[in-house]
Amino acid sequence: MQKQRVTILGATGSIGGSTLDVLARHPERFEVFALTAMRQVGKLADLCHLHHPQYAVVGSAGDAEELRALLGGNPVQVLHGPQALEQVASAPEVTTVMAAIVGAAGLGACMAAARAGKRVLLANKEALVMAGDLFMSAIRDSGAVLLPIDSEHNAVFQSLPDEFDYGLQHCGVRKVILTASGGPFRTRSVESLRDVTPDQACAHPNWVMGRKISVDSATMMNKGLEVIEASWLFGVGADRIEVLIHPESVIHSMVEYNDGSVIAQLGNPDMRTPIAHALAYPERMASGVSSLDLVKQGRLSFEAPDLERFPCLALAYAALRTGGLAPAVMNAANEVAVAAFLNNELGYSDIARVVGAVLERADCSAAPDLETILAADAAARNFAREEIVRYR
Repeated sequence: MQKQRVTILGATGSIGGSTLDVLARHPERFEVFALTAMRQVGKLADLCHLHHPQYAVVGSAGDAEELRALLGGNPVQVLHGPQALEQVASAPEVTTVMAAIVGAAGLGACMAAARAGKRVLLANKEALVMAGDLFMSAIRDSGAVLLPIDSEHNAVFQSLPDEFDYGLQHCGVRKVILTASGGPFRTRSVESLRDVTPDQACAHPNWVMGRKISVDSATMMNKGLEVIEASWLFGVGADRIEVLIHPESVIHSMVEYNDGSVIAQLGNPDMRTPIAHALAYPERMASGVSSLDLVKQGRLSFEAPDLERFPCLALAYAALRTGGLAPAVMNAANEVAVAAFLNNELGYSDIARVVGAVLERADCSAAPDLETILAADAAARNFAREEIVRYR
């Protein structure tokens, strides 16, 4: 079996770490081609010593110099900047790209991998949120293979028939049901949310994630982004995507068929499961995840999301229905608002207010090309900064 050569975009994050863990379990099948990180130079250096990639990419020239010094005699080639990310995502030697850079920063490299016809393991939902039509067109035109890594979308993918081809028109599917844990504030009073601290918002009950995505999980903006992502991945509109709170995070998502059947994918809450599924697809291989003990689990519970508690979810549905630039605008405003909250410059409850205000101000017309999308992203970030000043 010829080895897959893997580039990991965002190697120092939680998805990157889980991916490297799975790869290390199957050295006969995979080798690491490139690892990237924006700022965690020391951690990236440690990963390079351990996994021996050909390339390492960081954000700036200064970080690149620091990384070279830390690597010493290690022969890994050090690059920096957005063009270097695109280079290691589209290199001819690469077969598989794990796209795990959080936020809009990962869009260019994701697009490069798609256009180059790679096997794209998509953990960067913003590629579809910001540029869904362009990204899916690049996948189709190049013959790339797109496999979802988010546990919810991977669960939906596993619950679909083999003939699925990025559209549910002929699969007999009535709706897609995305599950959500509800985060750390599922039962907390709405009035008390204004006092939430960044550390409290980042304390997810089931998953270990980065701080930005942890806040998005608490506000359920992350689920809203997943609704938009699901719309593009599976070719369904907002009215055929349901969100269901499932605190145990055992059922990762479900698909309801026209005959009334509901097929679900279950497993312990560990990202190595969808990562291993995508790396080995259409085969199966060991992930290192322990077996699910349903007797020990005891119960599975469900509830509808409270949109007063989770206004960001409502904003995401509205942006999906509006279409055009609205999802990109919403994502940009949210990134700025969450960063301000994590820096203690904005209250938790004001995140949704800022995002809603920017959606009202910004141009949400058509998104014909990447340049227009990036310009809308930049404008939305400026609007968000202006809105944040009002809440200080």
